[in-house]
Parts: sequence; C-alpha cells; structure tokens
Amino acid sequence: MAEGRVQYCSDSEDLFGDYDSLLEDSSLLAKLDDAEQNERLRDVQRSAADHLDFTALRPKASAEDVLTDSLMDVLGDEPFEDLPTSQRQFQEQVDGSAKRSRLQDGDKTSTPFRDVEDRTRSRARRSVTEAMKRTMLCNAAAPSTVSRSVVLKEAVVSEEISVAMQAMERVSADTTDLGPFFGLPSRVKELMFRLRGIEDLYDWQKTCLNLDCVQQRKNLIYSLPTSGGKTLVAEILVLRELLCRRKDCLFILPYISLVQEKVRGLASLGLELDFMVEEYAGSKGRFPPVKRRTNRSVYVATIEKAHSLVNSLIENGRIDDLGLVVVDELHMLGDGSRGAIIEMTLAKVLYMTKSTQIIGMSATLGNIKDLQTFLRAENYTNDFRPVQLKEYVKLNDTIYEVDPKEEECFKFSRLLNFKYSSSMKKMDPDHIIALVTEVIPTHSCLIFCPTKKNCENVVGMICKYLKEEFLQLRREEKALLLRELRSSGNGSVCPVLRRTVPYGLAYHHSGLTSEERKLVEEAYSNGVLCLLTCTSTLAAGINLPARRVILRSPYVAADFLKRSQYKQMVGRAGRAGIDSVGESVLILQDKDRNTAKTLVCAPMENCYSNLLHDEGKGLLSLILSLIGLKVTSSVDQVTDFLCGTLLSVQQKQLCVETSLTEVVQQCVDLLKDKDLITLTEHGLQVTKLGRATYKGSVDLTYSGVLYRDLSKGLEGLLLNSVLHLVYLVTPYDMISQCRPDWMVYFRQFTLLSAAEQKMSASVGVPESFIARKAAGQTTVNMEVVGRMYLALVLLSLLKETSLWSVADRFQLSRGFIQSLLSSSSAFCSCVLHFTEELEEFWPFRALLTELTRRLSYCVTAELIPLMEVAGVMESRAKQLYNAGYKTLTHLANADAAVLSTTIENLFRKRANQIVASAKMLLKEKAAALQEEVDELLMKPSDLPTAETQPLV
Repeated sequence: MAEGRVQYCSDSEDLFGDYDSLLEDSSLLAKLDDAEQNERLRDVQRSAADHLDFTALRPKASAEDVLTDSLMDVLGDEPFEDLPTSQRQFQEQVDGSAKRSRLQDGDKTSTPFRDVEDRTRSRARRSVTEAMKRTMLCNAAAPSTVSRSVVLKEAVVSEEISVAMQAMERVSADTTDLGPFFGLPSRVKELMFRLRGIEDLYDWQKTCLNLDCVQQRKNLIYSLPTSGGKTLVAEILVLRELLCRRKDCLFILPYISLVQEKVRGLASLGLELDFMVEEYAGSKGRFPPVKRRTNRSVYVATIEKAHSLVNSLIENGRIDDLGLVVVDELHMLGDGSRGAIIEMTLAKVLYMTKSTQIIGMSATLGNIKDLQTFLRAENYTNDFRPVQLKEYVKLNDTIYEVDPKEEECFKFSRLLNFKYSSSMKKMDPDHIIALVTEVIPTHSCLIFCPTKKNCENVVGMICKYLKEEFLQLRREEKALLLRELRSSGNGSVCPVLRRTVPYGLAYHHSGLTSEERKLVEEAYSNGVLCLLTCTSTLAAGINLPARRVILRSPYVAADFLKRSQYKQMVGRAGRAGIDSVGESVLILQDKDRNTAKTLVCAPMENCYSNLLHDEGKGLLSLILSLIGLKVTSSVDQVTDFLCGTLLSVQQKQLCVETSLTEVVQQCVDLLKDKDLITLTEHGLQVTKLGRATYKGSVDLTYSGVLYRDLSKGLEGLLLNSVLHLVYLVTPYDMISQCRPDWMVYFRQFTLLSAAEQKMSASVGVPESFIARKAAGQTTVNMEVVGRMYLALVLLSLLKETSLWSVADRFQLSRGFIQSLLSSSSAFCSCVLHFTEELEEFWPFRALLTELTRRLSYCVTAELIPLMEVAGVMESRAKQLYNAGYKTLTHLANADAAVLSTTIENLFRKRANQIVASAKMLLKEKAAALQEEVDELLMKPSDLPTAETQPLV
C-alpha cells in the first residue's frame, strides 16, 4: 500500500493477492445460511399460530430483533480469537450494539400484519447477511479512535503476518513459497526497495531462504566470499522472527562501528514495522533488557555485550524469549579470547533452550564440519560474487595471474608499462604509482599496508608524483571535507590529510579518531576520494569496495598474512552495480615467493576452540558463570555442559595430555583457590566475589586486583577531584599498550593539586619517584605507574574535551586516546556492575553511574543527548545543536530534507538515518518508561483476599 494514500477494497476485491483468508473458510457463511433456514422454520410456525388468531394484538419482539437474536445465538458461542485485531474489535462492537438495542427496545410492541412482517424480515435478513459479509471481507473496516489509515495498515500487515505464520506451520519439504515475501508481509519488500534500493534478491539468497532447514527453523551456517550479500539473508530471517513468531532476536557483530552502522540501518525498518532496535556496545545496553509486553526487540551487540546479555536472560528466566541468534564472522570462533566468548555464548543458548535458532555467517573454513557438529547446524556454501574477482601478484616489474591449476600457481599476465625516473625508482621501488595510476581517478583503489606509519608514508609518496589535474576534480567537495575534518578536530587537521585530500587521497587506520575515519569513509563511498591507504582492520570492518585492491606486502606488522586475512582483503575488490570486474594485486619480494604460493592457493585454515587459550582463561570464566547462573552445581554437570561445546568436538586435537574431565577439575580447584567458588552441602556455589566477577564481566586475571584497589580506595576516596575514580576505572589491559614519556609525566604531575598528588602517592606513585624516573633512576611497580599515567590522560580529556590538544600534550596518537576513552567507559560500566554485587562498595554506585556517562561521550553536557543517537559524533552534534536541534525530541521530529540542507556536508541518506535513529531511541526510552508505569500500576498476582487471608 503506497505510503500516505489509503486504498479501500470492494466486496469483490481480494485485498491479499494470492490467498483469501476469509472466504477459503466457509464455516461462518455456512452458519449464517443455517441461521436463515432456522428463521424460516420459525416463520412457518408463527404463521400457523397467527392464522388461528391474526386479529389479536399482543406484545411481540420485532422481526429484526428476532432475526438478530437468532443469528447471534448461533454464532455467539464461536470464539473470534483467530481473527485479526481489527476484525475482532469490530465484532465486539457489533455484539455490544446488539445488546444495547435489545435493552432499549424491550418495552416496544409491534403489530404482526403479515405482509409488513415478511418485508421486514426479508430486509433484515438481507441487511444482516450483507453486514456480516462486509465485516468478514473488510479487514480494515473497524471503527477506531485512531485514524482510518493506521487501522488499514495494521489490518493488512497483521493479516499477512497471520497467513505467513500459518504457512510456516504447514510447510513441507517441497514447499518453497511461504507468502508474499519469504513469509513476510509484502510491505517489507516495498520497504527494502524504498529504504535500501533492493529490487530483487540474488538467486543464492532465494535458495538459501527457501532451504528446508531454514523453513523448519534448524540451525544454519552459510559461507560465501566477501561482498556476496550474506547480511541481507540474516536480516530477512530476523524480520521473520520479529513479525511472524513475535520473538526477540540477537545480532552479534565484531566491532562497535559495525554495531552502530547496523543500528542505523535497522532503525527505519523498526519504525515502519513496529519493532525496537537496541544497541549493546561499549557502555550502552540494559541488563536485563526491558521486558516489553507488545513490541519485540532486536538486540544489536558486540561479542562481549552479547555474552552479558545472554547471561542476564538466563538469570531472569527469559532465554526462551530469544527466538533467533545471528552471528556475523562466525569464523572468529578461532580468534583468541574473543573466540572463546562467542563459544561460551552459543553453548549457553544451545544448552538452555531448544526453541532458539542460530544462524552463523562465516568465511569458508577447512573444518566447517566441526562447527556444524558444535551448533547442530546444516551448512550452505556458495562461491557467488556479484562482481568477478581476478587475483594477481607482482614480482619486480612483472604481473602474474593467480591460477591454482598451474604448477607454479602463477601464470604470466603482462609487464608493467610505466616510465620511471631514477628518483622515482628510489622513492617507489615496488611500482605502486604505476599500479595506482592505471585505475585512479576514474576508478577507486585500496592499498593495504603492513603498518600504520607505512599507510601515511605511501599516501604521501603517491601525492608527490600525481598530475595537477587531480587537484581540479571535485574541488569544492574536497574543500568541504577538509573543513569537516578541521571542525572535528576543533580547528586542527592532520597535516598528512591536509596535503593528500586535495588530490583525492587519504589514509585510514586506528590512529585517526572515529570521527575522522567516518568522514574519510563517507567521502570515499561518495567518490570524493578515489584512493585510501589502510591497514587490515578496514577489511574486517565497514564495507568499502574498490575496483583495484593492492596489498603492499604479505605481512601484517611482522607476521605473515593468514589465508583468511588475505581473502578478506582481496574480497573488497569489485563494486557491485559499478564494476564488471574487480582486481587484486599482491606485491611480493623474491624471498616471499614460495610462501606466497601457499597463501594464495592453499585451502582455507581450520578453526579451533579457544576456551583453553591463554592458560584456559575462557574455560575458567565459563565454569564460573555456569555455577553463578545455577546452570551447573557439580563437576559432573559442568563436564556434561562442555559436551555441547566446540572444545568437546575437538578434544582429541586440543586435550592431548589430559582428559576434558581432568581439565574441568583443575579449573574448579583454581576457582576455589581464587575464592570465586566454594563447595557447600548444595554443591558448587559462587562466592560474593565470584558473582561480582561474572556479573561485571571482569577478566578473572584482574578481579582480585580490582577488589583490592576498590577496597583501598574506600579508605581515602578523593571526592574533590575525579582523578581517583578515573584511576580506579582505567583498564588494566591498556597499560601495556603505552610507554610513559617521563618528562611529560613529571610536567603533568606537577600541575596536579595537592590533594591529587596525595592521592597519587597513596596508590604508589609519589612525586619523588616520577622525578627520579624522569632523571633516569629507580624502578618500581610499573603496572601502577603506567595506570596512573593513563588516568592523567583521561583526566585531561574530561577537563577540556579537546582530543587533539591532549594527544599533542602527551605525545600519543589521537586514535589511541580515543580507544583508551572507549575502553575506559566500557570498563567503568563493568566496575559499576561489579560494585552492585558487593554491599561494601555501595558508595561507588552513584559515582560510577555518572562517570560512565561522562567517559562515554566526553563532551559538554548539552551535546550528550544528541550523541546518544547512533552515528552522531561530536562535530555533527555541535552542528545540530547550533542549528537549533538541541534535544533528542528535536532530532526525532526533524524533517530529513530540511536537515540535509541546513547541516553542511550532511547527505540526504545520512539525514534519514539520523532522524530514524533518533525516533527509535526516543521510542525506546518512552517504551521503557511506559513499561515501568504499567508494572507499578499492575495488580499483584499474590494479593491477599478474604478467602486466602488467615484469621489473626
């Protein structure tokens, strides 16, 4: 149905296309006919009686009343629960009207003249029959206090959802058509086109959605090359779960930036289809989530937040509310500690509920069958790419095509044809300029470099040898980009970007702030920039395709590339709908030739469980949470649970020296030694410290240290400065990533107040020590010293909020400082949950709640409401605030067209996403408040009554 235009259906029109939900079931119409037959029999009987004494005037119900009563008697006992909402509402109003009519007309009399009575009855039969048929045919005809267009929209969607649910229930092995749009209302297809520009699905997507295992809600792992369109399939399955089965969904993504992008992308659909989109990343997310009586929610979460969310649902007995779990980048199961967290999360879902479906999107793996066994899943694999990919390698000045059929794996393709001067050869021995100028500026290009510094050097070197013509292309848009970058840096702009952006080039790595990266990404996507030099993290993050992808070296830092990393990078070659072919070029030195053959031609690596990674830290954490959640209370029960993990599937390879049972016993003993669990007459139970540890998602390595630090902090907590609190929430795992500059350290320390210096001395960092260290003397506990240094960085940020000036003062990269800030806000949230479980730490709760908020945004207070909206960074928030959009309500009610013309460099698509995200956030906050109101006003189920109250 077109938006903003109400369409009415006539009696002869089939509103729902290929199916007729009302006329296919003739039971109601049959009962209507039976009622008419019974009425005729009564007419005959009354006629006989009237013939004996037709002149007598006696009180009698009107013909219309008799007919109405007889029809309602026949139909009244039938439940209407299976009707759509609008039909049921209409029926209830009809029933009410009939009852009122009988009450009002009870004292009236009528004269039974036969001809009048016959005509009355005939008209009544026709009118009631037609009214009933109209009621059944017009699903959207319910009178309501809301607008007719809203009722019509609700009726159409609810009827189609009802049909889709019935289709899903009766689907058989050879049924592929579930309804208008893969079991979803046809409106979803319209929205996909209007909001995403998707007219049709690829053949593989249709095949995958119609697989028997998908229809029967079995678990599925599907594997395709990068850029194959995997995410759309998952989103359709999420929508089907939300709308048809009315269950919540969990969408797990590896990075905060991807979570925010997904929240923005789903917000518009959520507003149109009436479901909630909730962000679980960094410090955001409620535990447990708000329990909604009407709306369903999709939780979009990072790996760590997803695990905490599942724990909270298990603890509150709500895990069955979760109908679907989608895991992007499932192959990250083999990725260290984060892989262990994914495994823990999925194992708990598999163990605790049989009704939750798991869908995993993965790169092609060598041992996919192990993952299938673990998840009890089927596998769908396809090598589809929307754009053909051609892989090449470059040795010296020769280009070879990658061909696994060749004995040497490489087949000669061509010689590079580019005239180099002697100075150019010295600057560019790898012929990067030659490879680049073959495609830019007409097409786009990505260059993956082994280090962040190399990214900046390469992009600077390319600019030196580009023609002046590059400066003239899209000149105004490049100038606008530079203004945006300067605005994001509070007047400062990176000198490298200032030099390269006018040529249409930039670099992209973690040394940039998230706001700078976002601006660079948008400019590249819109064609303002034609080349990016980047690190491997870009390949794993946001999708930025290019006509040609160049791998500057087969190394990431000092490590040789993995096959999966290589495939992820080259997978960015080829832009769907723009390029007919994508190219990748791997630059090799002679010494790496043989190793590179394995890289480009070997089968994919295997994926192994990481529960035993880092001395079994993942397994220890899993066992602690299982005991804390009361899922298990003995070694045998823990061992039984572990039979459903990937570790169990691969125990022959991973548990060579000891059995799984012995490993479990060792872990239990270690947790007892750490005073995290204890053995009671009821079995294994967590201690208070153990509960705080798993509820706060605190690393077991640091839980004891954190407890001691917080206890010591209570003895002399400094409240006239935020430094002491900031020190207590500075992440332990960030200390090793920063080496203090001792002269800077000493200068910043001398600027502290006397109280702050006293606090620093109390934790083990006195001024005398820093002075000696600056002079090159003494050694002390570097953990404490390093943590205090990072706390001083955070204190400077909170005081002045200018990331650029703080980075310059401490001689640290902007990206590192922003990473520190993000990690600190997340850890502050963890410490808050930790203290909530320990009564002795009650003073910290209110203090840490506010500090979490300040660290999450680190801007002036008036900008925080705007920055809560997914994707709104500090400079954008300032623009919005200065333009009059000062609150979330302002933004949620903004006109996207006006917004995009008012705010500089805000494209219409992005404006639509911002407004939709603001509306969704506002709706979420309002719904949470309404749930609280409803709960407060709800009558308790265990309220004492006269019957239950004992005599006192």
